[in-house]
Amino acid sequence: MGSSISQEEMTKAQDIVEEIIKTNKIVVFSKTYCPYCHRAKEVLKQHGVQFFVMELDVEELGSAIQQYLQEKTGQRTVPNIFINEQHIGGCDDLMKLNSSGELKKLLQ
Repeated sequence: MGSSISQEEMTKAQDIVEEIIKTNKIVVFSKTYCPYCHRAKEVLKQHGVQFFVMELDVEELGSAIQQYLQEKTGQRTVPNIFINEQHIGGCDDLMKLNSSGELKKLLQ
């Protein structure tokens, strides 16, 4: 997968990811068929907040974006969640924040 991604695609992916993270309070990089992604989005919906979702499996540069996210965060899996430009992690990380009450504070 990684070797088929051109440097040009990686540069575009980096620009896209950085712009999305900068201009949206909450970002979920997701895949449409991923149960953990659905779960994470449901938790955010329960908090009544708006969030930006990029579905990598239907995005033209999805593979390059996922590769860039791995380089940026060390996490290859989805969901890959950012709040206030900070990497939160994946679904389990979001659930822990939700259980501890920290998520509510982050979303204010």
